[in-house]
Amino acid sequence: MNTDELIFEVTQEQDGGYVAECLTENIFTQADTWEELRKNVREAVSAYYFDGKEPLTIRLHFVRDEVLSAA
Repeated sequence: MNTDELIFEVTQEQDGGYVAECLTENIFTQADTWEELRKNVREAVSAYYFDGKEPLTIRLHFVRDEVLSAA
């Protein structure tokens, strides 16, 4: 398995906060702001790989659902 890059799916909560969940590892974090989320993701990845090689890159994939009226 290629651990050079981790991909996180990021969603925005109704209250405005963000949730990030890694698609390949059991890593999850959340934050109130985008900048805080970026920091929390880095910390969560470092903690997860505390005794191993960390990935070279972390990708945050922001997923946004928007409902439009068809009328």
